Amino acid sequence: MIRAVIFDMDGVLIDSEIVYLDEMYKKLAVTHPWVKREDLFPIVGSTNRRTKEIVFEVAGEPMDSVSFNEEYKMLWESCNVSYPDILRKEAVPLLKALNEKGYLTALASSTDTKGIERVVTECGIKGYFRYIISGDMFRESKPNPEIYLHTAEKLGCMPSECFAVEDSTYGVTAGARAGMTVAAVRDDRFNFDQSLANYYIDTLDEVLPIVESLNMEEAAALGCRKCGKL
Repeated sequence: MIRAVIFDMDGVLIDSEIVYLDEMYKKLAVTHPWVKREDLFPIVGSTNRRTKEIVFEVAGEPMDSVSFNEEYKMLWESCNVSYPDILRKEAVPLLKALNEKGYLTALASSTDTKGIERVVTECGIKGYFRYIISGDMFRESKPNPEIYLHTAEKLGCMPSECFAVEDSTYGVTAGARAGMTVAAVRDDRFNFDQSLANYYIDTLDEVLPIVESLNMEEAAALGCRKCGKL
């Protein structure tokens, strides 16, 4: 039975990935015109540390470059995002419905703790999550499954009792490796590999019906097994 639903944040609850990528590309191309937009696709869903490594690599800059470290810092500081404006409209109704039906909910994101706190606070969704887990709590975040295994443990659930909602290659891989049922939000903008997902959804409205259906099927199967023993 599915007891918990665990959400990624960027690209799932908020449509932020395209905003970050376009802002990064627009500003980086001014000083590094050889950088192509698609060169930055690997940053989508990655940790802050890995994002920095990718940007330095495609820009052809050494990690110890004082000037480019300052430029990189300014790239992020000048990115002004209104998170409530990019919060998916189905997010709050879904979180509310899951809570009302008794499902445990958690957030497991590769974004650092400070970034997550800003998003959930500005969007008014912090109170819907039993736990909020950040990628910077681990040596390796997604696609390593540790963040999901840790979240399941905090919730008191087996991984098989958890339903993960993801979008990126990193996230889908992490959820699958953790042994969870994974739903991938379809997104053809970044060449994601979502092949390890169990379900593909276009909107968050589809999450609860899938979870409820899975639990009904499990309940029916359990009933049949009991009947078979009588």
